[in-house]
Amino acid sequence: MAAQKDLWDAIVIGAGIQGCFTAYHLAKHRKRVLLLEQFFLPHSRGSSHGQSRIIRKAYLEDFYTQMMHECYQIWAQLEHEAGTQLHRQTGLLLLGTKENQELKTIQANLSRQRVEHQCLSSEELKQRFPNIRLARGEVGLLDNSGGVLYAYKALRALQDAVRQLGGIVHDGEKVVEINPGLLVKVKTTTRSYQAKSLVITAGPWSNQLLRPLGIELPLQTLRINVCYWRERVPGSYGVSQAFPCFLWLGLYPHHLYGLPAGEYPGLMKVSYHHGNHADPEERDCPTARADIRDVQIVSSFVRDHFPDLKPEPAVMESCMYTNTPDEHFILDRHPKYDNIVIGAGFSGHGFKLAPVVGKILYELSMKLTPSYDLAPFRISRFPSLGKAHL
Repeated sequence: MAAQKDLWDAIVIGAGIQGCFTAYHLAKHRKRVLLLEQFFLPHSRGSSHGQSRIIRKAYLEDFYTQMMHECYQIWAQLEHEAGTQLHRQTGLLLLGTKENQELKTIQANLSRQRVEHQCLSSEELKQRFPNIRLARGEVGLLDNSGGVLYAYKALRALQDAVRQLGGIVHDGEKVVEINPGLLVKVKTTTRSYQAKSLVITAGPWSNQLLRPLGIELPLQTLRINVCYWRERVPGSYGVSQAFPCFLWLGLYPHHLYGLPAGEYPGLMKVSYHHGNHADPEERDCPTARADIRDVQIVSSFVRDHFPDLKPEPAVMESCMYTNTPDEHFILDRHPKYDNIVIGAGFSGHGFKLAPVVGKILYELSMKLTPSYDLAPFRISRFPSLGKAHL
């Protein structure tokens, strides 16, 4: 029973990329940290699994680009500590019409923050990327810093780093009760713990933990179909051909994105940045796969714009997004309990930003001044979350 009475500086719930980076920063600062994960690791039920993610500085919002400067440094540091490659620079190509406002805003943001980039005319695009078919005289914006993060390797390296720094990781241990107070008590399926602070980074399960604490965040859980498409000529869209990651703006309500062929030889990842409403507890049910309108969107997109890909998906995987209404993160303390910190709503673009998100959550949990302006990430920006919820 002695172990149950141990006091932790911080407990982090959820061992996805955000929780792992939070635990990493806590452990780096010699805090006694326990990282709890309901599933046995590794698992594919949340938002942090899979082989690859895009990394980029190209953003509409300058605050994300600012955060990305430090993210690149911390990713490089983790890569050095792990002694393994976690990232490959390929460039990120953004495509849209000349009139596309998003493209204009991103370009202005990159210029303002002195991020190396190139503007490509339709003619230049055709010369450099002859296997992309342009439909509406699209122009390009190349973010030279863009590339691929090796997501699975990164998550595993981070979990190892947390352990090496003295952090404790308990997987297969679901939290069933949280009792707030000067010391937060956390009860799991196997035992109880207490800590000076608690950080909740539970992805699609965040509201299940927060409702008993008197708050429900405006989170929407989506199931995303992640599709891979076979090259007609292997290597034509590969890293070896210097093919970049891409984001295609303005064709549909949400953008389409792709990564050069790599994780599955001869297959390129191209997907739609949106999905279908899903209950995280039922994501593996056969009915969860029934709605494939997003796959049909990507199929017609591939057929129209990537002539050297076969327009039927060769592999389909799934991933969960947990979206906020404005698709900005929630990084804040609980409105009533200031030693409970919440990181949620990463809206399908949080992986690359996790090094700085983890740093911010560490700072909030230790009551330090945050390194960044948190106004875009506060719970109070959602006016419907009034005192009635508390």
